[in-house]
Amino acid sequence: MRGGVLPPGARLWVGGPVPPGADAITLGSLVIVRRSAAGSEALLRHEGVHVEQWRAYGVVGFLRRYLGDYLRLRLRGYGHRAAYLRIGFEVEAAWVASVHCHTP
Repeated sequence: MRGGVLPPGARLWVGGPVPPGADAITLGSLVIVRRSAAGSEALLRHEGVHVEQWRAYGVVGFLRRYLGDYLRLRLRGYGHRAAYLRIGFEVEAAWVASVHCHTP
């Protein structure tokens, strides 16, 4: 399934450590996915967008923007889940995944 879903050079680790409450996490070009979620094309596309974001912004730029968005949202009173869902990189990844998975 990885071919055509994750960008070239991305590495997939099925069954690796993933934070509680998440199905996957992306660290640079490494996508770590729970075994139970590994068959989800939408999830892999979502994580593939994060690979591209890491490449575009670099480690410092990615973390500054990602964590900065999250912290600003928490300071505005959003709970953890609501803040996470409003992080700019998460919004972009969700949109791209949904467009590609629902296009005939």
